[in-house]
Amino acid sequence: MTWTKTKTNSCTYMPNETNLCWNRKMSPLCNCCGEYVNKLSQQVSVMRKEIKNLRQTLDSAVRAHRKHLASVQTAVSKIGSPELKKEATRPPPPSQAGLEQGNIQTVPIGYIESCFSTKNGTPRQPTVCGPSRARLRLRQSVFNNPEHALEGLEQFSHVWIIFLFHKNGHLSYKAKVKPPRLDGQRVGVYSTRSPHRPNALGLTLAKLDKIETDTIHLSDIDIIAGTPVLDIKPYIPQYDSPGTRMTQDCLQREANTEQLKASTAPLNKETSVSNCENTDAYTQLNTKMEEDLGNPVSKDGPQTNNNEQLLLPKEVSDLLEEVGTFVAQADTSQHGCESKFQVSDSAKPNASKITEDHPCYGEEAYTAIAGWIRDPPITSLDVRFTPHAEKQLAEFLSTPLLGPSESDRPCFKFLGSPEEAAAAIKSVLSADPRSVYRRTYCRDRLFFFTIDSADVTCWFGQDFAEVLQVRPV
Repeated sequence: MTWTKTKTNSCTYMPNETNLCWNRKMSPLCNCCGEYVNKLSQQVSVMRKEIKNLRQTLDSAVRAHRKHLASVQTAVSKIGSPELKKEATRPPPPSQAGLEQGNIQTVPIGYIESCFSTKNGTPRQPTVCGPSRARLRLRQSVFNNPEHALEGLEQFSHVWIIFLFHKNGHLSYKAKVKPPRLDGQRVGVYSTRSPHRPNALGLTLAKLDKIETDTIHLSDIDIIAGTPVLDIKPYIPQYDSPGTRMTQDCLQREANTEQLKASTAPLNKETSVSNCENTDAYTQLNTKMEEDLGNPVSKDGPQTNNNEQLLLPKEVSDLLEEVGTFVAQADTSQHGCESKFQVSDSAKPNASKITEDHPCYGEEAYTAIAGWIRDPPITSLDVRFTPHAEKQLAEFLSTPLLGPSESDRPCFKFLGSPEEAAAAIKSVLSADPRSVYRRTYCRDRLFFFTIDSADVTCWFGQDFAEVLQVRPV
C-alpha cells in the first residue's frame, strides 16, 4: 500500500510544522490542536490578570508610602525637632545684583523648641510670661561647626531673635488691623506688631540662659515650637535702648563740663591748688584745642585782669558760653575735687530703670510711645485656680523619675516645677490671650491652651480668669 498525493483533511499527509500552519489557515483545526490553543489562551489570560493585580498592588504600596511620609513630616513639624528634619544643602551666597534689588534667599538657621506648641495661649510679647523657655539648635547645613558661630555670645544677657510667622494661616494682609489691646479699634499695621504683614517677619527680645555646644537655651520667649529662625543678634543697651543712650550722653556731657570748668578757672601761682588738680585738666584741654582748632593757647592758662581781655577762638568762646549757661542752672553746693555743680533731679536719668534686665521703653524723658500701649482699654485680669486644677497641677514632675512608682506621672520638659508652671499660666491668662472675636462672640465658652506638657482649660468672667483643669497633653 502506498501514499498518494491527493488533497485530504488529515494531518498525516503533511506532518511538518510548516504544512501544519498552512493547514490551520486553509482548513478547520482538529480536536487536539483546538484544545492546545485553548489552553494557551487561558494561560495568557491568567498572566494578564496577574500582571494587572501586581500593578494595582504596586500603586497601592506607592500611595501608602507617600501617605506614611506625609504623616511623618507632619509629626516632625509638630514636635519641631531639627535633627529629624531633612537637612538641606548649604545655600549659595546671594549675588550682589540680588542684594541691590532687594531679592535675597532666606534659609532658617534653626527651629525653635518651645514650651508653647500652638498659637492659642502663646504670649503676644516676651515680657508677658517670664518662666517661658525654649531651645534653639543651629543647623549643620548652614555652618559645618555651629558651635563656632556662637562663640562669644555667652557674654550677653539678651539676644534679638528674627523669625518667620509660619503659622499665620493665610498670606493676606491689610493696611489696618485690630490689635487685641485696643479691643476692636483699628490702627495701621506698621504701628503694631501684628503677624499679618507684607513680609511675615517677627522680632523678639529673649533672655539668654546658657549655651551648650550648638544649642541656645532661652527664656522670656513668645515663640511657638517649630518656628523658623532667620538670625540672632546680641542685645546691646548702649545701642538698642534710647534711655541708656541718653543717660550716657548726659554723663559724658557732665564730665566734659566739669573738665572745661576746671580748665578755664583763673590760675594764680600764689593760690593753693591742693583741692583739685586744675593744672592737669588745663594741660589736657590745651593739647586738645591745639589739635582740633590749630590755635595754640598759652601754657600759663587764660589770664585776665581789668586791663586785659581773654582772646580765644570763636568756637571755644561759644562752647564756654554754653557751659556757663549750663552751670548757672546747676546746684553749686558741693566743693573740693568733686563736681562743683549738679544736674537737677528732673534732668537726671533714673539709674534703677537702666539696670533692669529688660530695656527701658516708654520713658517720657527719652522716648515716646502710643498712649494705648501705656494705658490699654483692657485691664489685667485676676487669675485663680480651682482646687481640682491645683491638685492636677501638683501631680506634674519637674523632671522624669526612673522609679517604677513615679513612671506614670506626667512631667514638664521646659518648666522647672509645678509652682513655676502656675506662675506661667497666671502670666498668660492675666494678659487675656483671647482674640477680639472671642471676647465679643465667645464670652461664655471655655478657653483651651497648651503650655509645655500641660493642657489648660479655663473660662473668663468679669475681670478674672479661672483655671478649671490642668491635664497632661
